[in-house]
Amino acid sequence: MNQKKRHLVTAALIYANGPIHIGHLAGCYIPSDLYVRFLRSKGEDVKFISGTDEHGVPITIKARDEKKSPQEVVDYYYNLINDSFNEFGISFDIFSRTSKKIHHKTSSDFFLNLYDKKTFKEITSSQYYDEKENQFLSDRYIIGKCPTCDNENAYGDQCESCGKTLSPMDLKNPKSTLSGNTPVLKETKNWFLPMDKLQTNIEKYINTKKDWKSNVIGQCKSWLNDGLKPRAMTRDLDWGVKVPVKGAEGKVLYVWFDAPIGYITATKELDPDNWEKYWKDEESSLVHFIGKDNIVFHTIIFPMMLMEHGDYILPENVPANEFMNLEGEKISTSRNWAVWLHEYLKDFPNMQDELRYCLITNLPENKDSDFSWKDFQQKNNNELVAILGNYVNRVFVLCENFFNKKVPKISSVEIDKQIFSELENIKEKIESSIRAYKFREAMSYVIDVARLGNKYLTDTEPWKIFKDDPDRVKAIIHNSIQIVANISILCEPFLPFTSKKIKSHLNISDLSWDSVGSNIMPTDHIISGKAHIFSKIEDQLIEDQIKKLKLSNENNNVMPQKNTIEFDDFTKVDIRVGTVIEAENVPKSDKLLKLKVDTGLDQRTILSGISKYYSPDDILNKKVMVLINLKPRKMMGFESQGMLLLADDSDGNLSLMQPDSDISDGSIVA
Repeated sequence: MNQKKRHLVTAALIYANGPIHIGHLAGCYIPSDLYVRFLRSKGEDVKFISGTDEHGVPITIKARDEKKSPQEVVDYYYNLINDSFNEFGISFDIFSRTSKKIHHKTSSDFFLNLYDKKTFKEITSSQYYDEKENQFLSDRYIIGKCPTCDNENAYGDQCESCGKTLSPMDLKNPKSTLSGNTPVLKETKNWFLPMDKLQTNIEKYINTKKDWKSNVIGQCKSWLNDGLKPRAMTRDLDWGVKVPVKGAEGKVLYVWFDAPIGYITATKELDPDNWEKYWKDEESSLVHFIGKDNIVFHTIIFPMMLMEHGDYILPENVPANEFMNLEGEKISTSRNWAVWLHEYLKDFPNMQDELRYCLITNLPENKDSDFSWKDFQQKNNNELVAILGNYVNRVFVLCENFFNKKVPKISSVEIDKQIFSELENIKEKIESSIRAYKFREAMSYVIDVARLGNKYLTDTEPWKIFKDDPDRVKAIIHNSIQIVANISILCEPFLPFTSKKIKSHLNISDLSWDSVGSNIMPTDHIISGKAHIFSKIEDQLIEDQIKKLKLSNENNNVMPQKNTIEFDDFTKVDIRVGTVIEAENVPKSDKLLKLKVDTGLDQRTILSGISKYYSPDDILNKKVMVLINLKPRKMMGFESQGMLLLADDSDGNLSLMQPDSDISDGSIVA
């Protein structure tokens, strides 16, 4: 890989509609921070850019749910996210916001550049429209069945179950998230990026990326093989960057048009005089760190925009990670099945690196991975405490006991060259792995340095030979202190708080990556005594976290309230008490029972998908509640003339709703 003069590293702009959780950290923020810290340690010119994505439908939905303005929502979450990142040690050069005026100006100018070049197609097309709310429905205002995995709650832009990128027209049985109604199609004009016509250029670009991760290339190829289609770069919304052309009233830029431009805006904010060097000079390297759900936007759509603009460099790499699960299940913010960073920082004060280490050693670099609290404890106690922390402390204690905390003086011939030769090899492996975005592998090599140091002490046994060979012990302790100093340098990109702590005990300032070697610590330099670097995590603390996770999940394990309806809507519903007088399984169906129900008005056939929970004998002669004025529906060759009322929990378990007394059939449920 050719080394460039400077580096621009971006981490995905996160939606300002919720806190940071460990899935976000493992997806892109820890990997990008690690990579940038390494480049800085090498003395390379690097800018680290990120921020909050404050436009788009998720923000407006959050605002509606919380009865706040979108600006109030993004202000709150920006501060919470920014504070969490700062405390956790994610070392952005700038963490900006897309709601700033400078970003609106930058995005508008970018759009106008493409507009003036006639890149866009003005297309009048049929879009989903909610007649009750009098509003066109952008991507996340629509849910329906995913055509790929049959998830019933896929959004109009993406299925969060399988990760498939969608358009609203892909959904089966679409529903408005505003009213719950089935939307209608209505014509509206928008500006489309003609991705079909630009596909050849993108294919040439992606075909040059031989070193991209297989999961990234695979997703790109899938899109390209399916054939790119024009995609609207504007939306009918009132929250976002206004479309800066005539005839576009009531429209804003598509969030995935303006969001990546946020990287440009943030660089402008950070360095107004020199920002163009990082975006327009071929001697600059642009690397995007993202999660796999954002691959297509950073590898196809944004590069296509940059190509059409013409002034900008293209991403050199997009090292996207897969997803991190939690205790064997997919992280779910709606169920509160997550480890929230701001809560972790309160529950585990001054233990940022312990979480960083666990996540780095388990990064979902090529496939989904899993975080568990037991594994977190094991990695801390058996690796950080028992290997790294133990070695560092042993060296400090031995130096205090034998040499009164002074680095012993030795001659150059007393340096154990084999040890430092091995150390140099490990350093090169770490550097190579980081540049290849193999951070799990690189982290293991750092721990190998501590293993090397521990083995060196165990093999030489200085505590046994001090009386007989004090000069040899001087050499052993001198060399061991040098190894500790090397660890403080090599671990900094991975464990910055640990590095700072070790350097404090060594009484040294920051050292660069190239300082690694055998002569970091000068003779007679005073270091500290006992060095407590890590602490064991006790079982009770872990049990408390597991209980907290399960409890918060149970408390949130309730279906969210559906959209508010008018009283007149409710009065249209006719629910009666009835009795099941016949019941049988439906042939060739593993879910349906065919029932005959006496409603007091008549006897009618009702098909109900409850055979998993009730046998025909179980339900025969039971009192039930029946929606009787539902439009009849053909199912498995039979006409169902109503619907039983059932309770459905968040796990999909069904229970019959029944009257608690022997009330007569035909009684109205009101």
